[in-house]
Amino acid sequence: MFINFSSRHPRHLATPSLLAIALLGAGQARAQHDPGRNAVRQLAQEKYDAAAKTLVTKSGRMNSPIEQSEVHFVRMLSASLQGDGATAFDEAKKAVDGGVPFGRIAAMPEEAGKALRSAPGYAEWAAGHPLVLTHGPMIGAVTDGSARIWLRTNGPRSVEVELKAGDKTLRETVTTKAAGDHTGVAAFTGLTPKQKYEVRILSDGKPAGSGSFTTTGPAEQAGSYTIVFGGGAGYTAENERVWKSIAKQKPDALFLLGDNVYIDDIQSTLTDRYTYHRRQSQPDWRALVAQTPTYAIYDDHDFGLNDCVPGPFIDQPPWKRESWDVFRENWANPSYGGGEKQPGCWFDFETARVRFFFLDCRYYRDLHGGTMLGPVQKAWLKEALAGSEAEFNVILSSVPWSAGVKPGSRDTWDGFPAEREELFSFIEKESINGVVLLSADRHRLDIRKTERPNGYALHDFMSSRLTNVHVHGLTQNAKGSTWIYGYNKTPGFAKMTFDTTKSPATVSCSLFDLDNELLHTTTLSSDQLRHQP
Repeated sequence: MFINFSSRHPRHLATPSLLAIALLGAGQARAQHDPGRNAVRQLAQEKYDAAAKTLVTKSGRMNSPIEQSEVHFVRMLSASLQGDGATAFDEAKKAVDGGVPFGRIAAMPEEAGKALRSAPGYAEWAAGHPLVLTHGPMIGAVTDGSARIWLRTNGPRSVEVELKAGDKTLRETVTTKAAGDHTGVAAFTGLTPKQKYEVRILSDGKPAGSGSFTTTGPAEQAGSYTIVFGGGAGYTAENERVWKSIAKQKPDALFLLGDNVYIDDIQSTLTDRYTYHRRQSQPDWRALVAQTPTYAIYDDHDFGLNDCVPGPFIDQPPWKRESWDVFRENWANPSYGGGEKQPGCWFDFETARVRFFFLDCRYYRDLHGGTMLGPVQKAWLKEALAGSEAEFNVILSSVPWSAGVKPGSRDTWDGFPAEREELFSFIEKESINGVVLLSADRHRLDIRKTERPNGYALHDFMSSRLTNVHVHGLTQNAKGSTWIYGYNKTPGFAKMTFDTTKSPATVSCSLFDLDNELLHTTTLSSDQLRHQP
């Protein structure tokens, strides 16, 4: 019997041909794998013996090592799913004693944790770990006058989110429900530009969590703005210190460009919950996002399956909308595509005369139709670009823009060359200045540029090995784009600083390794990114 933790029904795809499209590239190609995630996928299918074997697999395929405490956590989950509360309770205590935060136990889905929570002694043990927030707060969507604060609670609750600056205090109530995995977002408006706010989460008037952030200046006002960006963030205990390294850079924002967690499961939300909860419980991650505005888009491994091409339809296959729902539960973006009528993860915002355009490169991807973006998103992007008066226009894709960086693959923009050329030609035809490209997907750091016959060179800054063990080789001699710098010896991240107070304005991209060692810096001026009359 299949354990269905949500309404996902991948077997109900409309036609065999649609199934083929949806699962294109979904074979278990070598990528980022860890025993915990893979075992939980098997638990969702009631393959308990297989899951037990996966937990102790030492093959090279399992390239992300698993800690013993995590083994106990998954064994706890397995026992609870099989109705063995006593064993589940024993494994839960071992997991927590080994360092697993109790919040992960408390956040387990009701059905999955039912046997555990019914076990003799569990209630008394849980009472010794009092908490209201299992995860969060996470800061998101900060502007000169607004912000969004995300959180997850221990069961359905109403909590207050408080912002305090000097003698001014604002409060919003957030009510969480099981249907949304007990998550909620407090949306604040009317904030003061360039003001630091302290964040407190209150339950029955008592503190339950905290954070802080500083609002930006007005979007049209020149300034300096620093981001850190990357993708390829499968959970790897030995590399999770990257979040502490990023925090030391004190960026104004963190941009996550896909494969932010590795789910690879379109059948059950059990794996979604496991992977998100595991990352959201990591102490360095929690500390970073509690003080750094965080924005995210998805890619194949946190939306569908490896290299998936789901097709052009909104509700076919059905798991697309359900994956989108899970994604929205776990972030605090300004918006999500066109909303319920046109799901997606695209959005844009502007600050310090820099406009960022985040793209959805999966939901409407259609090889037969030759589009990665779909008509609605592409029309939105063109209109927004044409109307932008920003000094820099930064277009963020979950897969590389540059030609030849994944030889033989159609998963990057190489699979959609006509649409890529359409966008690049549009930038030239409309004389859109200051375009910078950001991307992820390849497990390495790369800086490349694409020379254009009728415009300035388009630079593609790639960062997608934040934590991954699995690594991709450098492709210095790719046909169609020019290699500037690359690094893949360790995980790392890219930091970009935009300064529009200078004349000409500048953008610098610095690449760092896992432990914050500076590897390389490329600096461009706005004059280099300008169409000549």
